[in-house]
Amino acid sequence: MASQDLVTPSAARRRIWTLAWPIILSNITVPLLGLVDTAVVGHLPDSRYLAAVTLGATLFSFLYWGFGFLRMGTTGLTSQATGRENDSEVRNLLGQSLLLAIGIGLLLILFSQPLIGLGLWLLDGSEVATGLAAEYAQIRILSAPAVLANYAIIGWFLGQQNSRVTLAILVLTNGVNIVLDLLFVVGFGMTSDGVAWATVIADYTALAFGAWLVSRQLKLLEGRFLRERLLKLAAYAKLFQVNANLFVRTLGLLFAMAFFTSRGAVQGDTMLAANAVLLQFIMLTSYALDGFAHAVEALIGRSVGRRRWDEFGAAVRSAAWFSLMTAATASLVFALGGHYLIAMLTSLPEVRDTAGSYLPWMVVMPLIAVWSYLFDGVFIGATATREMRNSIFVGLAVYLPAWWLTQGFGNHGLWLSFLLFALVRSAVLSAYFLHYRRTRWQSVPRTL
Repeated sequence: MASQDLVTPSAARRRIWTLAWPIILSNITVPLLGLVDTAVVGHLPDSRYLAAVTLGATLFSFLYWGFGFLRMGTTGLTSQATGRENDSEVRNLLGQSLLLAIGIGLLLILFSQPLIGLGLWLLDGSEVATGLAAEYAQIRILSAPAVLANYAIIGWFLGQQNSRVTLAILVLTNGVNIVLDLLFVVGFGMTSDGVAWATVIADYTALAFGAWLVSRQLKLLEGRFLRERLLKLAAYAKLFQVNANLFVRTLGLLFAMAFFTSRGAVQGDTMLAANAVLLQFIMLTSYALDGFAHAVEALIGRSVGRRRWDEFGAAVRSAAWFSLMTAATASLVFALGGHYLIAMLTSLPEVRDTAGSYLPWMVVMPLIAVWSYLFDGVFIGATATREMRNSIFVGLAVYLPAWWLTQGFGNHGLWLSFLLFALVRSAVLSAYFLHYRRTRWQSVPRTL
């Protein structure tokens, strides 16, 4: 499609959808794997194995999420290099991101014992479950280089507007994982260790597949890998700057989620379970919103690289249209069918009733949080990651005092504080966007 055609609303929306649907579909495969893990281990004769896998999987979800900057930073920088039609830069960004990912993965293995010990201590499971979870985690950590390298590969392809690679890699990973789960646990009689080894083998299988896809793509790119770009620390300055801000931003999000969970836990097991059910509503919404955010990352980066601000505006407007439609649909579904969804997620009457009383927060949340998803995508594509980091700091500066002041309202106060966190993040990113659209992200920037 010619670049000038991307400024029309219909063409921009088609491009957004073309990039978004594979990501949305690949996101759906993630909970499917979790369901299979639970079903396989949940049928073992002792519940401690299920508890161990749950603890271990939770630990790695947080750990690997913390290094999600390897995907996001690579996408933003690659999309801009693609927009400048700088094949050599695209090629060397892949090399830098892979070396960084593998280096971090090896460090995680090297320091695995204290990291796993600290993580499981924070999760505070039973002694027996924690012991089995530690065994599970010592196996799972072996796949760290593969997992992080796959992040870099997915980000690199997404930066070149190829989102189908994300779907292919995740479908292969989860498909192999599910087959090996059944083979090791049901066929060979292994327990939680079998689930861990299945995941490790699946991750390295995905890396081999990703490397094959990369080798094919590299044949289409001009230029070559430059030793001074890959082996000199100074050449990583831009990548480090972008990724450092994304890392801090992600830590802030992890803290916000962990704080919410912990404050719910002190209100009792029923409240903790009810909040966990409602958080699944947020996760369901995020599967779609993330797809549109990732799509706009690639388009925004390309537009910034080409200095095509008409394409930039068209991409934002189209992604906003899809995102708002998705958020509005989610709010309507939660308003009309929220109690049915809760009943699907839990059969415990007290948890159903408790979760139902906080359902109105779920109706409001998508309409508030949608802007943070959208503008995260915009700012990642523009590699304006400092602003994303700042939005987290401002959000936390409102979130924590709001929780302190509303403790008398119990769990309603906690949900109000969490909603304010999302609102402030959206407002800060929106303000940054409007300011930069007037001053930086236009054909003739105005002097201040």
